Formats: sequence, structure tokens, C-alpha cells
Amino acid sequence: MAGAISIKCKSRSKCFWATRERLSCYALESAHATDNPKKAIDRADALFIGGGNTFRLLKALQDRELLEPIRRKVKGGAPYIGSSAGSNVAGPTIKTTKDMPIVQPRSFDSLGLVPFQISPHYLDPDPNSTHMRETQEERILQFLEENETPVVGIREGAWILIENGAVMLKGETGARIFRRGQAPVDVKTGAEISGLVGGPNGN
Repeated sequence: MAGAISIKCKSRSKCFWATRERLSCYALESAHATDNPKKAIDRADALFIGGGNTFRLLKALQDRELLEPIRRKVKGGAPYIGSSAGSNVAGPTIKTTKDMPIVQPRSFDSLGLVPFQISPHYLDPDPNSTHMRETQEERILQFLEENETPVVGIREGAWILIENGAVMLKGETGARIFRRGQAPVDVKTGAEISGLVGGPNGN
């Protein structure tokens, strides 16, 4: 990743056109704005899925039957970039999202591009907080009471790069890894984490 672009938009279409203007050296095509999103995926060199409500995103991917075309494209070697909700759907399920279930997808199963759950925007518990809500860590630990899949809590400013079978933690802020029956582990930038969470599923 050569850099990052921050664009604040009130609608998906405005976001697409703003991004297209900033990346004018690339040919960008929006799957939601084309008559045939499956063909758009087939002819793409790389795929990017951005943020929003994860339940709504997964339902849209299911309703448009795009999960399998995306899996097939990535398995064929196309790079996948997911931001926020787009990183949530890269895992086996969306069960570790923090979003409200404003719509009901057919199931929680998502792309399964990686064998671990992703919990973006991870916030460490504040020991001085007087707010009585559950922390993100408590919710992830509850997930692991019912599920075996490891969870990577990615802090703001960090990301995961999967390349040549390696799972590398990049950025500046690190991540916290949760596994059933084991204490959470803090991982620093530059670490290879496939030994903790598993490697890519044949990508």
C-alpha cells in the first residue's frame, strides 16, 4: 500500500466519484453502480470493499450473489483490500462486528478469505472509564465462549498484509489477538502472526 486517501462522503455514490477523482490514474468501477457487478468483478485487477454497516454490506453481497465471485477472484490472485466493514467480511463470519443489526442477512457467513475473525477499530479497555458498557475485549471473549475461531483486534492505524503465505501486521499501533482458552496477546507492528491465527486459505 503506497498511501491512504481519506474522503468523507454522505452517500456511496458521492464516495465513489470522489475516490475516482483522487485516483484518476486508475480505472475505477463501482460494483453497485454497474448493471452487471459480477462481470465488473471478473474484469477487475484488484478489489476494494469499504466501510459502512457490516450487516447491510453482507446482505447486499448475498442479495447480489457476489460472495462467490469475490472469493473466486481473490483465489485467482487478485488483491483484496478491505476497510472497516470491508475487513469484517473478509473473515469467516461477521460475528465480531460492532455494528447494529439494522438488516438481517441470510446468514453471518462471509467471504472467508482468511481463517480468522477480524475486529477492526479495536479499542483497548480504559481502566479509568466510568461507562458501564461492555468493552470490545469482553465481547470478543464472549464470542470465544461459543466459537473456536481466533480473533484479531486491529487498532486504528494498523492493517494486515497477506502475501506469499505470510500474515504480516503492518502500520503503527499493533493488534490484540484472542484465542479460545488462552490469554490475549498483544502483537507489535512487523510481526508475522500466522502461527497465532492461521495462514491464508489457499490465497
